[in-house]
Amino acid sequence: MGQHILPGNPPVAVTLKQSGRARRISLRVSGLDGKVTLTVPRGVREAEALEFAAEKQDWLRQQLMRQIAPVDVAFGTELPVEGQTVRIVSGPGRGITQVGDELQVAGRADTAATRVQAWLKQRARDRLAVASDHYADQLGCKYNRLTLRDTRSRWGSCTAQGGLMYSWRLILAPPEVLDYVAAHEVAHLQEMNHSAAFWAVVARLDPDFETPRRWLRNNGSHLHRYRFGH
Repeated sequence: MGQHILPGNPPVAVTLKQSGRARRISLRVSGLDGKVTLTVPRGVREAEALEFAAEKQDWLRQQLMRQIAPVDVAFGTELPVEGQTVRIVSGPGRGITQVGDELQVAGRADTAATRVQAWLKQRARDRLAVASDHYADQLGCKYNRLTLRDTRSRWGSCTAQGGLMYSWRLILAPPEVLDYVAAHEVAHLQEMNHSAAFWAVVARLDPDFETPRRWLRNNGSHLHRYRFGH
């Protein structure tokens, strides 16, 4: 048995443990150290057990991402902005400017996190408005309003009255991920369900939507690790 690596982004180390008491293959993520254990009943082939783990890898990465230590945003912190890692540093003037891989933040250190969060929210609103307008125009639909929240349960939603809601943390993800969520929610303006007809609309708006959708499943929880002092 021993340890095996599930390829992917990121790779996951899995320890196989054979058990005479186990009645079925099971996968467990330790809440203490994040160690992944694949328990295998006697008589079950190793290849079959690894195939089981591979089928569960999306769930597995979600569990591991939830255990990533939180990051308190401050001068010196690295965080993603539209999928690119930037470092927060003290900057000149009165505002916030992105220069290469630096996010230059003017003002006192004790207000940096709050100011960075406000800057990210405004950038998210601008990007999501552009993306939502673009997809709504393609469908010939209109939405009534666009609001931002910091929700863990969903990345976006659409009301029956045409109101779009998004998590502002989408601005931390690669642009194609933000675009996919916008396409998903705008598609609800036409199909208020998750039927085959709905997914056909999403595919028309964003033909490669499966790739960012998968990224969000595997890495989305990582975006919640950044704390801005609230």
